[in-house]
Amino acid sequence: MAATETPRLIDRLPALKGRVSEGALLSAVTWFQVGGPAEVMVRPRDLEDLTALLRGRPTDVPLLVLGVGSNLLVRDGGLDGIVLRLGRGFAGIAVEDGHRLRVGAAALDLNVSLAARDAGIAGLEFLRGIPGTIGGAFRTNAGAYGAELADVLVEATVVDGTGKVMTLTPDAFHFAYRHSDFPADWIVTEAVLQGRPGVVAEIAARMDEIAAAREASQPVRSRTGGSTFKNPPGARAWELVDAAGCRGLRRGAAVVSERHCNFLINEGGASAADIEGLGEDVRRRVFESSGIELEWEIMRLGRHGQAPAREVTP
Repeated sequence: MAATETPRLIDRLPALKGRVSEGALLSAVTWFQVGGPAEVMVRPRDLEDLTALLRGRPTDVPLLVLGVGSNLLVRDGGLDGIVLRLGRGFAGIAVEDGHRLRVGAAALDLNVSLAARDAGIAGLEFLRGIPGTIGGAFRTNAGAYGAELADVLVEATVVDGTGKVMTLTPDAFHFAYRHSDFPADWIVTEAVLQGRPGVVAEIAARMDEIAAAREASQPVRSRTGGSTFKNPPGARAWELVDAAGCRGLRRGAAVVSERHCNFLINEGGASAADIEGLGEDVRRRVFESSGIELEWEIMRLGRHGQAPAREVTP
């Protein structure tokens, strides 16, 4: 008698209205353009579809919410379980009374800042400088140019791992610098952001300043995951990296940016192992030169693949 085959994960999921696929390469949807396949990728159509997935999925299967793939390094072996991508049905932006915006979790930070500008709502210009989605901002309390999510959040709609829908205030997230106590099984679907009255021309000018500063100081047109390491207390990560002689350090096609050395770049053809290994080389050199142990700001997930080891060169 033949051994019973293990059912494929895709066959264990509930029927959904959105898209469900096997083996989608995550290198196609991450900013580094590296990473192995997702066992199953699900794109729910709407909140009802999302809650149906969460209530009906196997409880022994991991689930990861993936935004636009910034601030993320997926390893070469890929991700087991379900990779969840919130799409168009979760990307709405609506202006509300009191100089507030109600935004879907899949709305790009850039688009939220543009909507606030057009409505004459000030205080959200900093979102122009964050490469990601509103939902992705929660886990790290994303911020830039003197402001962060915690400064503007009024409330958020969250679905937990059982499909329960909750409306929560900022206290529930325990925000700190680049950190929140965000349970692994929570998924943000919508947020309300508070701004203040502003003049469209002044808001636009501030956003232009942020865009210009980012363009001048960061490798925004490169394959990168954004800021790599958190700033330690009383120090700046990029200064520590520079002082350790890591500017331009490379491993294969992965290199520490010459423009901003807290950014790692895939010059084309780098593996996730190259990028992660280069980051660990930088952490080691910084510790040897300063005694400070840098913490990764970029999330690193998935199984290690069989990428060949590469020699580090200055």
